[in-house]
Amino acid sequence: MTDKVSTEIGLAHWTKTRNLMWVTLAIWAFFSFFIHMFVTALNTIVIAGFPLGFYMAAQGSLIIFVILIFWFAHRQNAIDEEFGVAED
Repeated sequence: MTDKVSTEIGLAHWTKTRNLMWVTLAIWAFFSFFIHMFVTALNTIVIAGFPLGFYMAAQGSLIIFVILIFWFAHRQNAIDEEFGVAED
């Protein structure tokens, strides 16, 4: 049996989901492109013997992406629960 969701609730759910998607996309774009544009300037900062630009390119962005995936899943689940459309 499928539960029907009203149009108003569906629209509110989609609005929150869309906003979460745009925030996630902005964070992804920042760590994919923006940080790497300034790698030369970031290389003047040294952490544990490695230039920060090298670290962000090799490890930092990947770590942020994994954290971003879990954060997105958690936030989307909270939105789904708020509107009563969460999966088990």
